[in-house]
Amino acid sequence: MDALYPRVLTSRFAEAFRFYDGLLTVVAGARLVKGAEDGPYANWDRETEAVLALLDRSMLERVTGISLDGSGGATMLVLTVADVERAAAVAAACGGRVVVPPGDRPEWGPTCRTAHLRDPDGNLVELQSY
Repeated sequence: MDALYPRVLTSRFAEAFRFYDGLLTVVAGARLVKGAEDGPYANWDRETEAVLALLDRSMLERVTGISLDGSGGATMLVLTVADVERAAAVAAACGGRVVVPPGDRPEWGPTCRTAHLRDPDGNLVELQSY
């Protein structure tokens, strides 16, 4: 499992999918692992490592309640951790701001837990465990 990978948040999923699918598969040698043009999620890997994930912005806003008003809302770093609660506490103690506390996300996977934070510059970070 990847420790850290970028996730692009998009309001135009089909267009972004076609762009990244062409760029990543033809140029970067990645392969589409999950998802399709109709969204709301897709990810590409090269060998066993994630290259990029694409997520529909409105779906993330709806599920998490996070407003993606343009400040730090175009990309999101996703960090896979063993303990979401501990990681969120450490991130907050180190200057991050928890915007969605740790919780289960069964719609993303039967054992998925996430928390969402903003770093000191307002960039969105997701902590996740499976």
